[in-house]
Amino acid sequence: MPRPRTLRARLTAGLVVLLAVSCAAVGVAAVVELNGFLTGRLDQQLRETGVRFPASLEHGARPSDHDGDEDGDGDTRRQTVGTFGARVVGDTVTNAAVVGSTPGAGARTVPLGAADERTLAAVPPDGKGHTVHLAALDDYRVMAVRGRDGDVLVTGLPTEPVEATVHRLELVAAIVFGAALVVAGFAGALWVRWSLRPLSRVAATATRVSRLPLSSGEVELWPRAPEADPRSEVGRVADAFNTMLGHVEDALTKRHASEERLRSFAADASHELRTPVASIRGHAELALLHPDPVPRKVVRALERIEAEASRMGEMVDDLLLLARLDAGRPLERLPVDLTRLVLDAVTDAQAAGPGHRWTLELPEEPVIVPGDAHRLHQVLANLLANARLHTPAGSTVTLALERAGGTAVLTVHDDGPGVAPDVRPRVFERFSHGDRRRAEGVESGTGTGLGLSIVAAVAEAHGGSVALDSRPGSTTFTVRIPAADD
Repeated sequence: MPRPRTLRARLTAGLVVLLAVSCAAVGVAAVVELNGFLTGRLDQQLRETGVRFPASLEHGARPSDHDGDEDGDGDTRRQTVGTFGARVVGDTVTNAAVVGSTPGAGARTVPLGAADERTLAAVPPDGKGHTVHLAALDDYRVMAVRGRDGDVLVTGLPTEPVEATVHRLELVAAIVFGAALVVAGFAGALWVRWSLRPLSRVAATATRVSRLPLSSGEVELWPRAPEADPRSEVGRVADAFNTMLGHVEDALTKRHASEERLRSFAADASHELRTPVASIRGHAELALLHPDPVPRKVVRALERIEAEASRMGEMVDDLLLLARLDAGRPLERLPVDLTRLVLDAVTDAQAAGPGHRWTLELPEEPVIVPGDAHRLHQVLANLLANARLHTPAGSTVTLALERAGGTAVLTVHDDGPGVAPDVRPRVFERFSHGDRRRAEGVESGTGTGLGLSIVAAVAEAHGGSVALDSRPGSTTFTVRIPAADD
């Protein structure tokens, strides 16, 4: 039998079990007491009957000799129907008779077997009642006393009336207690349900709160547990739960305000840096175009200034994009042929990494997704650039695209050294750098550590996700984006 899981079911089951145990105890006590009482009455009746009936057998008279003789010792009219009498000499029953079931029928001889004779001979002549089973009759309550001639006179009454009364009580008790258990079970379930309604409301409130998105953005924990009697356990739980929700809401509000300030700072700083970075890059390019002879060291310095300014410009653009995505600014939602973007991205990757082997796995039909074509191309470019920078020359990079139901699944797989275990948990965090020199021949690269974080942010902005599965010799980035309807 499965154990009840809810508190309501356990309480109801406990009440029913306790009531069942109580009913069983009352029933057993009543049956035992009634059986003892009726058996005592039977013993009293045996004592009142005395040895008149078996005494008539002591003189060798036949049971029918005294029928109708009210004054004789063998008169059975004053004996209860079913009264049994026997005379035992040594281990032998010399006479045995029982009063007939019909009034006036007198007594009849009982043919006893050897087992019955041994049973009667074993009854102690102590004048007390003993229950025996006689195969010729049935269960009897017998009492034995010593006769005048050294024999033992046994008188008995049937226990069938007592057993019938006890069995009837057992049947009545079973029916009454069974009905009481059923009624108490339903009534107890309703009572427990009504008593636990405040706790159920607290649980429902906790369930609603657990479904709220608390990881980012502005959070308002509007659900509150309904107030209950503060003197009760449920009332104290509800009050403590509401207080906890208030503290959590304050903490989340402060966190959101801090995040907003950080996003605003990143967006403002990125926006303000674009102009001076572009100016530095422009002046460096202008100086390199000067017609007069320029020392080689100066040219090298200007080239480095231009390269770093270009890199800084890319970083500023990436930071500005992340700030806009964090602020929840919507992207374009136009039909984008992801298959064409994959072809263009692999062509660009082949030009940037001719030392790698680039393979494609595309479906027969184009895969269309609603989204921003420029940002999705940036996702592909960042994943391919990450594979190129983190794998040695000669590695194979496979870009696969398929449609699984209503989702476009894009995977970038390489057979390089894999992502270090300590880097995997934070690989999609901003400014997260892996060890690019962990394998011989791996390009040092000049990444900013924002590429994979942009991949994750753009995928989430499109309602998708990105995952990593990496081990030595096999690294796979999987991007899932909702596809357009057929």
